[in-house]
Amino acid sequence: MAEEPVGTCRGNAGSYKFLWSAPIIGLVDLTTKPLTAAVWPALEDLFGRPGASNGCWCMYWRLGPAYHNRPREQNKAALTELADRPGRPPGLLALDGDLAVGWCELAPRAELQWLARARHLGPVDDLPVWSVPCFYVRRTHRGRGVTGALIDAAVELAAANGAPAVEAYPVDTAVPSHTGNLYTGIASVFAGRGFHVVARRKPDRPIMRKATPPLHSHLPADVSSRALRGLQ
Repeated sequence: MAEEPVGTCRGNAGSYKFLWSAPIIGLVDLTTKPLTAAVWPALEDLFGRPGASNGCWCMYWRLGPAYHNRPREQNKAALTELADRPGRPPGLLALDGDLAVGWCELAPRAELQWLARARHLGPVDDLPVWSVPCFYVRRTHRGRGVTGALIDAAVELAAANGAPAVEAYPVDTAVPSHTGNLYTGIASVFAGRGFHVVARRKPDRPIMRKATPPLHSHLPADVSSRALRGLQ
């Protein structure tokens, strides 16, 4: 079930809060922050010592198969360098208080070179979109709106950096026999946030986009979301 906005969005220079309707099973007040050196320890706590899932440090879309052929610590060090890079963080963290509960990668598609070589995910056109190709949510917070909060924050951050649109590569779980690898997100969650299918070269793997809002004079450094349990 897609989350549907209710009430009014309130915002100021420091945060945006949204209230969605969904099964009331656990209210979570989330803050999203770009990944920088200052919040790197929170990401390490989220991923664990070996890395998220199968030792992932979110470098696959930048490296392709070479990612699997080098030590995890090397991939971790590469992500650390990106977090230290001023002006363009490699992704976003969602925090429940001080606890990191979710992560998404965010970058200009041109930086994620392996997307162009992935089956079914090649460029649709030459629009310089930004991409949000993967997510990781802490097990205790799955199904509680974390992915949705990260998507909203990714669109805001991409807009602040001049991106004309944000592109995603989710799984369409409405398609029979869809892949069970849901780390790229779920299509219905993106659709509920205004993303539209721009290409579908494989039934369960649409390419979806959302145009970014016009640039504002004061975009928040952090984007906060209050989400009710209902979506990953």
